[in-house]
Amino acid sequence: MKFQTLTVIAFSFLFWMMGMLISPSAHAMTEIELSDLSYEKCPEEYQGGVMSGSTQTAVCYLITGEATNPSDETIYDADVYGRIYDANGNPVIQNRTRVGSITEVPPGVSDFSIQISVPANQPTPLRLEQFKASGFPSRVSPRGGF
Repeated sequence: MKFQTLTVIAFSFLFWMMGMLISPSAHAMTEIELSDLSYEKCPEEYQGGVMSGSTQTAVCYLITGEATNPSDETIYDADVYGRIYDANGNPVIQNRTRVGSITEVPPGVSDFSIQISVPANQPTPLRLEQFKASGFPSRVSPRGGF
């Protein structure tokens, strides 16, 4: 009985070790600081759209600023989160804080822009608050593969 128990423990340990050796290494997420945020209307050819799933017209805006990547590697597909309020303090994007993504953020400071759509009936000026971004030093596979 002791031999069987020890054998099971040994095989369990062996499989655990094999899993540790074979598993791909995970890359840590890198936080990206966003600063000097501002916004402006998109060029005229982007205006006049309709909000997804709605008949409400939308106004296109470009949010611009500087992204600071503190790492020595380019960060890819950095998700950008923030809160956007209209002139009355109402949220512009309902029920979510992800506003877009930045395709590539090289090491150091670089400029970025994100396009958003705002319902045409929400008054300006817009307030941009609590913006931040994070991403990985390799591209994210759409299916979770390599």
